[in-house]
Order: sequence, then C-alpha cells, then structure tokens
Amino acid sequence: MLRTVNRAVLGLVGLVLLVVGGAVLAVGLGWSPPSWWPYDDRHDVLLSDADRTRWRDDGWWWPVVIAVLAVLVLLALWWLVAVLRRRRLAEVLVDTGDGAGAVLRGRALEGVLAGDTARLEGVSHTHAHLKGRRTAPEAHVRLQLEPHVDPAAALTHVTDQALTHARDSASLTSLPAEIRLRTTKHKPERVT
Repeated sequence: MLRTVNRAVLGLVGLVLLVVGGAVLAVGLGWSPPSWWPYDDRHDVLLSDADRTRWRDDGWWWPVVIAVLAVLVLLALWWLVAVLRRRRLAEVLVDTGDGAGAVLRGRALEGVLAGDTARLEGVSHTHAHLKGRRTAPEAHVRLQLEPHVDPAAALTHVTDQALTHARDSASLTSLPAEIRLRTTKHKPERVT
C-alpha cells in the first residue's frame, strides 16, 4: 500500500507542478493562455493583493488555514516515517541452548529460503525477505511459476521443505509466512 501511495502522491504533485510551471512559462514566453487562466500578461501575478487578503478578516479563515496546514504536516510526517522505516529484518536471534544465543544475518536466511524455493522445478524467479522482530521473524516469499506448474504442489514444497528448513536452521519455534504465487506471462499456444 505504501508503494502505491508514494507513487500516487508523487505523481499527482509532479503533474500539478508540471502544469502550473508549464503554464507560467508559456505566458512568460508570450503565448496566449486560455480565457479561464488567472493572468494573461507576463507582468501579472497569480494572486493579486485583493485575492490574497480577501478572507483575512473573516472569522473562519485562520482556523481553516491552520487546520489544513496541520493536516498537511501530519501527512508529510506519516509519509516520512513510513519511507524511512526499516523494511527488512537485519538479523535473527538464534537460541543456541547455552543462554548466550547467536545472531544470524537476515539476508543469509533470506538467501537460503530463496535458494530452497528456487530448486522447485518450474519456478522461474523467487524472492524472499524477512520482516518482524529479531526474536519473531516473518517470511514473505514471492514465487513466479511457469504456466505448467501446479500451484498447490509449489505451495506444499515451500511450506513443507523450504520454510521448515529455514525455521529449523534458525532454531525458531515458528516462522509465519506470506507466500505469493504468480505465473510468468507467455504467448497463447495454438491448438491444432
């Protein structure tokens, strides 16, 4: 969802800036703007003094301005925190049985998980990453399957072999997983 929100917000802001900037540049270069455009001369301003101070004395103006700015600041902070938040699990805490414990790199466990799932016949691409806490990781696996592969067999292979191997090798009591299956795009075959 965050990726979609990022793309939508950045695309919308970019489009608005492009249209306004292009229109201002066009008027500045001497092109004639449409009739609804707020100014039509290169020495005009977008907002005149009268337009900028029209609602300043009304009682509702400043609370609305402050509320809109506060919402914009909160949305910007939410977006910043969401973008800067670490998405991957850097390390997994492994219980060695002696009370000291060991640390396993998250990317190493992701690589083993991706390697185990890639061994399945008919898997054209695989990607695995870990989220969660270092004591309770969660696996997210994406598989791209060839058209002839049975999805149930691929899912069984991932859950029974790859996830079990990763869970046992890291001495985890459980390893919840989200597995997404997709098929590769291919041309339709002719039937004769």
